[in-house]
Amino acid sequence: MKTPVWYLTVRGEFSAAHALRHYHGKCENMHGHNYGAELTVRGEELTPDTELAMDFSQLKKIFREVLEQLDHHILNEMSPFDVINPSSENLARHIWKQMTPRLAGSPVELYSVTVSEKSAQSATYREE
Repeated sequence: MKTPVWYLTVRGEFSAAHALRHYHGKCENMHGHNYGAELTVRGEELTPDTELAMDFSQLKKIFREVLEQLDHHILNEMSPFDVINPSSENLARHIWKQMTPRLAGSPVELYSVTVSEKSAQSATYREE
């Protein structure tokens, strides 16, 4: 028998400024984005009472707390982006690292984090 798996996805937004070091183009200058962020978790069981893998409202609350730390900041001035480039790829990994301890002990595990600067392009981070 196959194992049932549920994937839950929540989305959020934050606004921030950044400059990409060593880019050699317009994005090396300070500029801003209204970033989109998407978090997907994976669960193999539903709670016996409500039959949920995890309550969406709880997942959204935790995700919002992480995004609020980035909102309306100059990313290059914040750790770890004062050392590493504040690219979408690194933002997705940073959000992953912030979410991991917050989900410890929950009935789901982190599956992926996606960050987009525009709706037509995004970077997704996972650990396999």
